[in-house]
Amino acid sequence: MDQKTVLYIEDNPHNRRLVRRTLERRGYTLIEATDGQAGLDMVRELKPPLVLLDIGLPVMDGIEVVKHIKADGELQSTPVIALTASAMRGDRERFLSAGCDDYLSKPIQVLELLAKVAEHYPQHAVARV
Repeated sequence: MDQKTVLYIEDNPHNRRLVRRTLERRGYTLIEATDGQAGLDMVRELKPPLVLLDIGLPVMDGIEVVKHIKADGELQSTPVIALTASAMRGDRERFLSAGCDDYLSKPIQVLELLAKVAEHYPQHAVARV
């Protein structure tokens, strides 16, 4: 069976562990980056079918990461879901206008995460990593 690959850019090890366990139980392979620049480099190199993106990241924040992804002709169709603790009024709109395809607030709700990943994961995608 082909593994479905998701890149998760997140600096918090507890959040990474929760998402990894959740997605791996559903047949996904999770690759991880712990800062924005490393994550962007991995997107460029690996071209994952889906990116989960924290906004409050070291080195380069998630807004800058998604702007770079969406400005790149080879990457702009990559779905990016913001997964962030930023849940103030207007944050969702700000992340969507920056280029994110969807938004989930933390703390992570497992069923909501699984639904969003299933919704945005390209049906034609196979593991390229």
